[in-house]
Amino acid sequence: MDNTLENNQVARSAANTPLISLAPATLAVLIQILALFCIYFTILAINFITPQYFSTISLVLLQSLFATGLCFFARMASWWRWIHFCFPIALFGVSMWHVPNEVYLVGFLISLSLFWTTFRSQVPFFPSRPIVWQKVDDIIPHHKPIRMIDIGSGLGDMAMYMAKARESGHIEGIEIAPLPWLISFVRAHLSGSRASFKLGDYRELDFAQYDVVFAYLSPAAMSALWIKARREMRPGSLLISYEFEIPNVPPTFTAASGKSTPTVFVWEI
Repeated sequence: MDNTLENNQVARSAANTPLISLAPATLAVLIQILALFCIYFTILAINFITPQYFSTISLVLLQSLFATGLCFFARMASWWRWIHFCFPIALFGVSMWHVPNEVYLVGFLISLSLFWTTFRSQVPFFPSRPIVWQKVDDIIPHHKPIRMIDIGSGLGDMAMYMAKARESGHIEGIEIAPLPWLISFVRAHLSGSRASFKLGDYRELDFAQYDVVFAYLSPAAMSALWIKARREMRPGSLLISYEFEIPNVPPTFTAASGKSTPTVFVWEI
């Protein structure tokens, strides 16, 4: 595939990107604020016609619905719609419980260590399943040792499974969020796993070092991942994505990972 075709594919995928060029977390905050204004003016309009009483829970549900609708029209990734819908309801529910302030602090610190880079990478924490690890092992050729990296390795399950299944291979994982990386690093050392884990951003890696790159990221990251893979990966190497396709780039082949689990997509470079 030449550079012109590749650029055209990326341009067409822009239709799936947010209408407003902001970090997703910033856009999410603006959407919640705009939803509040929508509720305010809606109530003013209704009360102008006939006075109405709105309960707190009805206002919370309106906030969820307006925010979800605005998220849809802003073309944010589909998983953001669930966040926008659930956030006001969860906030209301928590406010009804008399939870000690220390619990909020602990929850905030844990969330920060898991998701603090999501606003920049647009990749939330997505753990994969054993059936996916097995399917990936089936896909990768067994006739030679491989060097494989799991980008966004989370708690390390995929990399440790592959390190056990491919004793002659070199298996790595890279994770940008501190807490999952620390857990995977400790787990690998305690279990004696041959998998190695590094804390960092996969975008700073050189994909030419690897025979296989496995990704379980998000739709927002796939176009940029493809550009990097096409630029750096060697001919014959494999880019494998669980669940998420690359816009306008047909995979070399696909594999079902189970009746109730999404598809594994494979691109041979």
